[in-house]
Amino acid sequence: MNRIAPHITLACAALTMCGCGDRTTPAISPPLVAPATAASYGVCEPGEGGSGKTYMGREIAEVMGHTGLDWLERSEREQEERTDLLIGMLPIRASDAIADIGAGSGYFTMRLAPLVPEGVVYATDIQPEMLTVLEQRARDEGKWNVMPMLGKIDDCGLAPDSVDLALLVDAYHEFSHPFEMMQSLHAAMKPNGIVVLVEYRLEDPSVQIKLRHKMSEDQAKAEMAAAGFHWKKTLSELPQQHVMLFGK
Repeated sequence: MNRIAPHITLACAALTMCGCGDRTTPAISPPLVAPATAASYGVCEPGEGGSGKTYMGREIAEVMGHTGLDWLERSEREQEERTDLLIGMLPIRASDAIADIGAGSGYFTMRLAPLVPEGVVYATDIQPEMLTVLEQRARDEGKWNVMPMLGKIDDCGLAPDSVDLALLVDAYHEFSHPFEMMQSLHAAMKPNGIVVLVEYRLEDPSVQIKLRHKMSEDQAKAEMAAAGFHWKKTLSELPQQHVMLFGK
């Protein structure tokens, strides 16, 4: 059965932000989230590659648009990031439902699909242009268990209790609404589901990536805890990135 969505008709919302001053402000009126939540948004003077919006003291990075496809699919990526090692670290079963969150052009989606011949890979992104590329690629490669899904800036769009493993590779730091997005992902995870968060290591000055596109392990743990996830372990085999596993 062809499980690829035949077309994409939804439109993604746009977020307009402004920055003021050079320090994080404690709150915005009206608040971006209900006061009862653990989220803490603010604004700051935008840094290089930054959006001017902060979450729990971290400036959220600008989103890399569909014009960055060449970067995602560069030939040297496997050697630079050892993406082959990353795939091998994932606790995947043949029947799993996997969510590639921020799938982009499908770099990881296409590598995950053969590992779940009895399952499915939900390839989610908020950019229709990315999903158009991914959908065509899945058709061309015969990856019939790939399901492109257009998400929103504050909702992953996945059904409750539907995902065994969610993979977020160098995507989370760009989420404009990380608290809401991760809450929606928390609801989508099965009771024993695992979220794998992969981010360039802020603690390592040798990692030559823009500051706003890196995250510390402590920051990632705090933000994931705010959305209801608990840290399980961090794998350190990759040359530049944290591989952090979280449970529901």
